[in-house]
Amino acid sequence: MDSYRGVVITVSDRVSQGQSEDRSGPTAVEILEELGFRCSLVVTPDGVAEVEEAIRLALQSDPAIIVTTGGTGMSPRDLTPEGTLRVVERLAPGIAEAMRSATFGTNPHGMLSRGVCGMAGRTLILNLPGSVTGVTESLSVVRAALRHAVELLRSAETEH
Repeated sequence: MDSYRGVVITVSDRVSQGQSEDRSGPTAVEILEELGFRCSLVVTPDGVAEVEEAIRLALQSDPAIIVTTGGTGMSPRDLTPEGTLRVVERLAPGIAEAMRSATFGTNPHGMLSRGVCGMAGRTLILNLPGSVTGVTESLSVVRAALRHAVELLRSAETEH
């Protein structure tokens, strides 16, 4: 997949203000690069408008995939899904369901994630939790389907 670009957006008030180290964003970049994506990492504060703006800005470079980390829980500032829904044109609920279901029986907090997945033009957008464990578990579940999803969105020749 070395011809595909990706953007990871860390959504965190504390990281954006320099009060906390970003660990989930670099983890997502590392995993996506292992899958062959060339990734960049940006940080934005929590908030509907902030997430929407960060995604729209990332879309200007026509990446194959955008992954957000953080802001998918139930606290008042967890608004990543709402910002994402302002941008996506079509939902991909099976991806979000697979990521959430992977934690059943092992991490009861996984079901609290409200992350959404969808498409904007030729770009796949995934909301991941803001923890290293959440990012790792989520991407390990969907990694086998990412190449095919991106190829379909990019209208590349596939085996199907």
